Amino acid sequence: MERETPEPAPPPTFLRGEDSSSARARFECMIRRVQAEVCAALEAVEEGSGGGAVFREDAWTRPGGGGGISRVLQGGRVFEKAAGNVSVVYGVMPPDAYRAARPEAAAAAGAEKAGPVPFFAAGVSSVIHPNNPFAPTLHFNYRYFETEALQDVPGAPRQWWFGGGTDLTPSYIIEEDIQHFHSVGQHVPVQKQACDKFDPRFYPRFKRWCDDYFHIKHRGERRGVGGIFFDDLNDHDQEMLLDFTTGCADSVIPAYIPILERWKDTPFTEDHRAWQQLRRGRYVEFNLVYDRGTTFGLKTGGRIASILVSLPLTARWEYDHKPEVGTEEWKLLDVCINPKEWI
Repeated sequence: MERETPEPAPPPTFLRGEDSSSARARFECMIRRVQAEVCAALEAVEEGSGGGAVFREDAWTRPGGGGGISRVLQGGRVFEKAAGNVSVVYGVMPPDAYRAARPEAAAAAGAEKAGPVPFFAAGVSSVIHPNNPFAPTLHFNYRYFETEALQDVPGAPRQWWFGGGTDLTPSYIIEEDIQHFHSVGQHVPVQKQACDKFDPRFYPRFKRWCDDYFHIKHRGERRGVGGIFFDDLNDHDQEMLLDFTTGCADSVIPAYIPILERWKDTPFTEDHRAWQQLRRGRYVEFNLVYDRGTTFGLKTGGRIASILVSLPLTARWEYDHKPEVGTEEWKLLDVCINPKEWI
């Protein structure tokens, strides 16, 4: 089955007249490479399992500046839905979008009085929802953001920052998988290794941040079992943070693919599937109610299909559902309520 690619093909870069050595240009090159590598790895898993589904590629442009490439695979043998997106957008955003992107910085700069804010934003994101309830959902997102000085706010600085993370959302607790997500080989932590290479304080800080960020407040539980997460990161040298973000993005495939291969063909029951659907309902709740990326995309007039592509094809809500204490389902819920250290 050939890949479906609309015409015209996506441009080699969404930036125009940009110095190729700039942080903007190098970040765009990185995220487009990561998108291609992740999609190729997932297609290889699908093909290796006898499936024929491939990613549909959809290039789009944003009125006002920039564009993106959305790649989506649906209805596969292994994957119910998998998406890998890049976006590189720039122009002017309204003050409320800036407040959604950086609430603390906006408050400190007095952005409630600001006019439109010139900005640049680029990112790669992926959400992978396998069919098998024993194969966990994976999400990652890495992004770079710049703003010019806020209009109508004397003395407000030009700002830049990095954000992102990688987190795992299983339906069942399989400790060796979760430990592998953080460690490869002889327990060499993938996420921690990527962090420790730059700053030994990063991993414990970003692990806690991940647990706190993916908190479904109205449920009192986390979306999954965490990973790393950071945002508004500009307290180190820009070059170092670009390298750090690149290392984190490159750790996704070795952390996730072995887990997927282990469980993608495991027999399961309708009860397993029903529990998976309930947990996907939690996934939807977080993304629509709390996720800052969703909020920012909607406030800046982003492309709705790409903003909501992280949602699974199917999910379930069952009234007042509570798993029986001691069951495998209860063990997952307990970890989501009480996050633990995995390495």
